[in-house]
Amino acid sequence: MAPRSSGVALIKSVVKLIRPKQWAKNLLVFAALLFTAGYHHPDLILRSVAAFFAMSMLSSCTYVFNDLIDIKRDRMHPKKRFRPLASGALSKESGVALGTGLLFAGVLVAFGLGKGPIVIAIVYLGMQVLYNWRLKHTPIADVFTIAVGFVLRAVLGAAAIKVLISGWLLFCTGALALMLGFAKRRNEFILQGEDRSSSRESLVHYNRAALDAIVIMFAAGAAMCYGIYTLQSQTAHKYPALILTSIFVFYGITRYILLIFTIDEGGEPADVLFKDRHIIACVILFVISAVLAMSGLRLPILEQ
Repeated sequence: MAPRSSGVALIKSVVKLIRPKQWAKNLLVFAALLFTAGYHHPDLILRSVAAFFAMSMLSSCTYVFNDLIDIKRDRMHPKKRFRPLASGALSKESGVALGTGLLFAGVLVAFGLGKGPIVIAIVYLGMQVLYNWRLKHTPIADVFTIAVGFVLRAVLGAAAIKVLISGWLLFCTGALALMLGFAKRRNEFILQGEDRSSSRESLVHYNRAALDAIVIMFAAGAAMCYGIYTLQSQTAHKYPALILTSIFVFYGITRYILLIFTIDEGGEPADVLFKDRHIIACVILFVISAVLAMSGLRLPILEQ
């Protein structure tokens, strides 16, 4: 029984290290498929799924190497000290082997999707190297680097199926990522108390009032950019009913702001996504309304 239990514990540690819950962020690669009605074409669906797999492998690779670099800092963090590498559940050697395997798998799949996706994958990895080397210690730049990673996910999805993506949609993606990123910094700032530099150096340069203001600014920016997208983009002109999706985007953003300001959520955005029924409902209704809009749903009140 002991070897079996040890094997189960090892698998749990590996799963915890690669953070599959964080793959929810990679759903952004499907944005291009959704907003071009590409889901009617099986080959485009397969390419989007491949892009999702590639980004999931690459993002998990960066989580592994980031944890390897931050072992000492994570051991002083009230929550991160339980991560597999920081706690000693997995050895450094195992982490290096796992991270390398994920890296090769992600790059190989991206290479199979063509020149555009592999270039985007390389840029993404380069940004992660810069982040871990220097930018994660620099206030503002730390979160902006993470936000660029979100935008690259959306761009990868478009490149995988060889379509263009609206600038307004990219602005919305970036603003949402900045809202989530600064909400996470806010949560860390509150959680760490006076000993902030021990787990994240950039935290000492923030304060509560600034973080509150920045989160609200980017929440408003994300809502505004998406609203403009549903009215002024080429997709919106072709499918006017797309404006219906904005209801769920606005509600979801408002709900998220309520959670982080009332119960200090935001430390792990994926946890909020999976456990809050309002936000889950918003995501489901958003997809349904987007599919209906892209299927030609007519709203006479919006037609000239």
